[in-house]
This record gives sequence, structure tokens and C-alpha cells, in this order.
Amino acid sequence: MFDKSKVLFEKACKIIPGGVNSPVRYFKPHPFFVESGNGSKIFTQDGNTLIDYCMGYGAVFLGHNNKDIALEVKNQIDKGNLFCIPTEKEIELAEQCTKIIPGAEMVRITTTGAEATMHAIRLARAFTKKKKIIKFDGGYHGAFDDVIDKAGSGAIEIENVEDGILLDESIKKTLTIPFNDIEILEATIEKDKSNEDSIACIIIEPILANSGLILPEKDYLNKIRKITKDNNIVLIFDEVVTGFRLSLGGASEFFGIKADITTFAKALGNGYPISLITGKKEIMSQLAPIGKVYQASTYAGNPLSVTASLKTLEILSKNKNIIYPKVSKTCDRIVNGIKDIAQDKKIEIAVNSISSMFQVFFTKKLVKNYQDAKMSNINKFNELFKALLYNGGIFIPPSQYETCFISNNHEEEDIEKTLESYDKALTKVKNL
Repeated sequence: MFDKSKVLFEKACKIIPGGVNSPVRYFKPHPFFVESGNGSKIFTQDGNTLIDYCMGYGAVFLGHNNKDIALEVKNQIDKGNLFCIPTEKEIELAEQCTKIIPGAEMVRITTTGAEATMHAIRLARAFTKKKKIIKFDGGYHGAFDDVIDKAGSGAIEIENVEDGILLDESIKKTLTIPFNDIEILEATIEKDKSNEDSIACIIIEPILANSGLILPEKDYLNKIRKITKDNNIVLIFDEVVTGFRLSLGGASEFFGIKADITTFAKALGNGYPISLITGKKEIMSQLAPIGKVYQASTYAGNPLSVTASLKTLEILSKNKNIIYPKVSKTCDRIVNGIKDIAQDKKIEIAVNSISSMFQVFFTKKLVKNYQDAKMSNINKFNELFKALLYNGGIFIPPSQYETCFISNNHEEEDIEKTLESYDKALTKVKNL
């Protein structure tokens, strides 16, 4: 089925470490290679058509090869693609984001999610004059020293990730605690109060989307917001995944909580490389050239990504009352269908979902944190992935610790074929 991809992968392994340029793209026996995409579908080098629920790991919210966005980008290409000098469009994008994002008084345009979160932490440290950070088990904020401990995404599957590589300074300054446990958070902060070098910030994915999909318990985020205010700790919402996807204003709007700093990427550019650091003016003013936190990037605010983002926000803003209810309804239909199939076949699963995101876990208990996710049956999930891909024409992320994403382009026929494929795949998993 993927013979040409096998040949390409063998060729890639000779010149690219592991044959891939991001570990999450690898799966056994080898990944397939993509030729093109359109709407909810991707088309492989082998001539296969797949319904896509990876969608650029959440970035492609308005579908592959969106014609309206592509036209705007092509028009910009005719004018130039990189100047490394300000353009008016950068101001337009920043203005739009301050109107849309709760708490975004100022905006710095960057290029990747990891870049945005890394500098958000640096900002928090500069603003508070403190060094320690708190993050959560299974939260993923990029692959850099401060946040790689017990990180989600592909890092979960590498035993003793970064063992012997991380700087001792980074290990000592990062406190990693369980998600959805407010008592441990309070105890950690209380214990640290006696130290001279106390906590600068808490960085959190409001919804963990890199340990499968794990939702915050009721009032959990509100309690964190209160705790951070009471203890003069900067609250960073990492909305690289949830931003512009959960709602137009992201999780901040969805849950009604204003963080001090919020980072965005993925869905903002519908697949074009762009990210944002947003937040309070007094914190954002720490950035050079007006402040002492030096952050720079050749590709920051590049005209192509900014153009794509402006068009994406235009589409989402004009159609928010159509798009967000539609993708949520599509997600609910798929999730309820999967649950019904599993119940009929007497297969124990838990399905976590919200808005346009869902994930299946082979376990009898609710999945409320990183440890719950790790206790689910990974072998069964791997068999589900293979059955969906090789027999059902469905591509979901190849790891239990990722999340399935729905785009605005997933239509009725996609839902029907998806549920038919899950029916067959779950039958195969049951018979293992």
C-alpha cells in the first residue's frame, strides 16, 4: 500500500537522522510520504487518499490548500517574501489580535511555538526578577531545557529523554507537578516561599493536547489564576494548540480567564509558520528594543505568514458563528459514534473531547492526567492506528499522546467513512 513511501524512507534515513525532521512523524514500519492535500484529505506519494485527522497537528483548521488564503499569499509573493524591515501588515495583525485575544495589550510576532514559549518564560523572569518555573506533567511547550522534563508529545515515548544532557541549572529551576491537582500546586508554591530564588511563572496548556487530550477539571484554571495573582506569579497560557481553534479567542475566551502572557501558533496561520507572544503591556515592554529581554528573528513577521494569518483571522471572525458550532458538532458526532461502537462491541475505552479535538484511550477509567494516559493500553492504540490507516483510509496522529483534530472541511461523507473505519478497526483490536 505504501511501497513508494518505503523506498523514500530508506533514502531519507541515509541523510536525515531517523528519516524524519520531527520525531512525531515517525511510526513503524515507516511513515508514508505526502504529495498534496486538499480540504480534509491528504494524498500520498503512493496514490492513496486519506481522511486527515492530524491536520498539521492542529494547525490546519481551515483545511488543506485553502483557496482564499492561498490567493492572498500568492499576491504577496509577487511583492516579495522577506524584507527584515517592518511592514504595515504586521501592525494590522497585531491590532486584530489585541481585539480578539483577552488580555493581549501588546503583541510580538515570532515564528514557532517553541520560540514563543521560550521567550515568554524569559519575559516572566525579567519582569519578576525570579528564576523558577512551574510546568505540568505531560505538558509540551517545545524542545528546550526549561520545559522538556516530563514533557508530552513524542518526548513521552523516549525513555529518560534528555538524560545526561540537560543543564543542572535548568533541572533545578523547573518544578514539574501533576495536572488537575490544585493541592499539589498550592503545596509546591508554599514550600518554595522560603527560598530566596522563588517562582517566576506557571506555564500551562489550558487543555493538555500533548498527552492525548486531557481537560481541566471544573474551576481548576480559575483557581490557578487566583493563586498566581495572590503570589505575584506570572501566569502563562500556552495556546499554541488551542488558540483560534477552541474559540476565536482561544481557551482564554472559552474559559473566561485572562493570563498575564499567552502564546499562539498553529491555527493562526492555517499551516504557515507563525507564532505570537501576547500579554500585559508592563510585561511585554521588557522586550528589546525598549526593554532588556533580547529576542530577535530573521523570519519574525515575514510577509507570507502574516498575510496568511490576516486572511485566516478574517475568515474566522466573519464566520465564527458558523465554523465553531460546525466543527464542535462534527466532533460530537464522531466521538458519540465511536463510543456507541465500542459499547456494542464491549470494548473498554475512554474518549476525551472538546470543540474540534478528541482522543481515544483504551482504559476503563477516566483520563484526567498524564499518569492516567500512560496507564492506557498503548498496544491496542497502535493497532487501532494501523487498522485505520492501512484498512480504513483514515490518518490519525500515530501516537497515543497526540490529539485528533477536526477541520472546517470535514463533511458528512467524512464522518460516515470515519465511523465505518472505526467500526472495522475496533473489531480488529477486540480480536487481538
